[in-house]
Amino acid sequence: MASSIIPLPRDLNLLTIPVLLQLNSASRALAELKGEAKTIPNEHILINTLGLGEAKDSSAVENIITTNDEIFRAGIDDSYQNLAAKEVQNYISALNTGFQMVRETGLLLNRTILAIQSELENNNAGFRVIPGTTLKNNLGETVYEPPQDREEIKDLMGNLEKYINDNNLDTLDPLIKMAIIHHQFESIHPFYDGNGRTGRIINILYLVKEGLLDIPVLYLSHYIIQNKLLYYHHLQAVRENNEWEAWVVYLLKGVEETAYQTIYLIKEIRELMLRYKTRMREETTFYRKELLEHLFQHPYTKIQIMEKALNIHRNTASTYLNTLTALGLTEKVRLGRSNYYINTALFDLLRQGLA
Repeated sequence: MASSIIPLPRDLNLLTIPVLLQLNSASRALAELKGEAKTIPNEHILINTLGLGEAKDSSAVENIITTNDEIFRAGIDDSYQNLAAKEVQNYISALNTGFQMVRETGLLLNRTILAIQSELENNNAGFRVIPGTTLKNNLGETVYEPPQDREEIKDLMGNLEKYINDNNLDTLDPLIKMAIIHHQFESIHPFYDGNGRTGRIINILYLVKEGLLDIPVLYLSHYIIQNKLLYYHHLQAVRENNEWEAWVVYLLKGVEETAYQTIYLIKEIRELMLRYKTRMREETTFYRKELLEHLFQHPYTKIQIMEKALNIHRNTASTYLNTLTALGLTEKVRLGRSNYYINTALFDLLRQGLA
């Protein structure tokens, strides 16, 4: 089916009772999440730990399968050879790049979207210029043909950029607009590769741009994996039958469910940090706020990583980690030529929460 994409904004009847009811629930959950995220003083703890979970799930949507263990190892060891884990690391790098660009400019521009895709795919191919891209189902049948002409793709992405950043174009609630933006981007399918993962990062960054979140901590990929058939069904139903209401309700429900799951995980991380802080103060002579935060920003760490992060001598880092291991707060594991120190309690929590 060839595409016939209408530029935004569109005259859509989306202020229906099902949409408004779900919007109210999603907005309430998102506001609670925004407040809860502020209780963790170092934003990089949540961005790194929860972001890696999103990277894993978002990549899994594209059938890039890896484990939490492989992801965290790849995050601190450039020599660790695992292609899937490196793909996930590319995702978290792309997310951070996009977040910094949005934070600096207050805008979510095409140059940001291009930078995100470039980091995801390790290339500078940019928007598609050669026709031939189609979307197929599991049987190999073409179900959708996105725009093929390079100028049409360029024009549609220019229109989408304006819609994302000019709130005067559409007075709909930002959460409803997020659903519209996501569908429009995935339908334009502007890149040769990485459209799905780029689109899911755009979702997160749009919420930050609109001030609904301060940092990127709401990740919908796990919800999409759990409801993958519905995701593709609703995408296609809009294209074929203009069924916008069901699509918007589907994503708003994802926002609500994911927000509450994330709130629970943040509370658990906060409680765990408090327990570690208490034990380090009572049972060691070297409690430091920066040390505690390092252990929670990096569920896997190494002596040389801590040495650099805390600007301390190697022997000092070794003393810290070996003492924490003796207390049972970290676990020392030999993998290859390196000793890793694992915050096992945090790792187990993330493994359960991000499973």
